[in-house]
Amino acid sequence: MTNINALDPGASPLDYYGFELRRHRESAGLTLKQLGGILNYTGSLVGQIETARKVPTPEFSERADAALGTDGMFARLVDLVLRSRLPAWFQQVAELQARAAEIYAFEPQMIHDLLQTKAYARAVLGLIDQDDLEDRTEVRLARQRIFEKNEPPVFWAILSEAALYQEIGGPEVMREQLAHLLSFEGNPRINLQILPFSAGAHAGLTGSFDLYRFASDPAIVYTEGYGSAHPTANPDTVKDCSLRYDHLQAAALSLRDSAELIRRVMEERYGEQRASDGGPVA
Repeated sequence: MTNINALDPGASPLDYYGFELRRHRESAGLTLKQLGGILNYTGSLVGQIETARKVPTPEFSERADAALGTDGMFARLVDLVLRSRLPAWFQQVAELQARAAEIYAFEPQMIHDLLQTKAYARAVLGLIDQDDLEDRTEVRLARQRIFEKNEPPVFWAILSEAALYQEIGGPEVMREQLAHLLSFEGNPRINLQILPFSAGAHAGLTGSFDLYRFASDPAIVYTEGYGSAHPTANPDTVKDCSLRYDHLQAAALSLRDSAELIRRVMEERYGEQRASDGGPVA
């Protein structure tokens, strides 16, 4: 357990965050319990964040800035903290996503990370490993904050129809997840297409991949293995994956038809089940 009196602010972004939180809290003359009451969190949670035993959330950070008058410092710092808590092999990818002007993603098996709800992400991350599940879930969701920037990236995602039917977390989680996908309908910067089963053999049979394009840097293709990331700027690979993506977009449903399919699956497969008497199934 970390000793707050020996906490080294240079050890990690999380340690620095905790050190600064404690410093500003004490400067304001507040106890852990008092600050927790102001933030609507427990004093115990505040103490855990101060001692680098708990990862802060963006919401906590915004409330801390308001309570301590820190002019958005914690809200800015939390992005660095959360990125540092990603697996080491994935941190470079998260940085690429944060810098990209355009992201093109193909995912054949599940909902892409940047489109996942909290419940869906939790179900995926907790399948085998339950340790620090809440923190790991918050870290994953924090990557979606790239869409809240002043100039967010243009995001194109193609999901296989199979991802809509692969029931992760149960019917309620899936219904919420598909409703979340539909919430992007009409958003010109977040575009979602479904590759239907009827497409048959397609250009993405070799697996998922992301293509990142930047304002001034070369494009990068990212593929993923078990516990490893494989980003590359090799021109031939970028050219090949760009062509594959063009073919996938041509084979996928239009934006409108994709939304209709998502809506239909949401209602028919994950809608409220009714008993023979017309009442909901318990």
